[in-house]
Amino acid sequence: MLKSTIATVVCIMAMFTAIDYALVIPDVHVSYSTGNCVGVTTYQGVFFDSLGYSCENMPEKYNHVNVK
Repeated sequence: MLKSTIATVVCIMAMFTAIDYALVIPDVHVSYSTGNCVGVTTYQGVFFDSLGYSCENMPEKYNHVNVK
């Protein structure tokens, strides 16, 4: 009984960590006409942060958002 409870808690924590990581991926706003970066929207998570990114300091992994 104790082993299954511990395994369940570990699985839930791993799932929460994965969801937290997925939700803090920054959005990079790219001009549709020029193809240049016009801004970066960053998000703060519980364990992971995507703060400190800009057009000059692009993240390795990001969501591409086209803007006018």
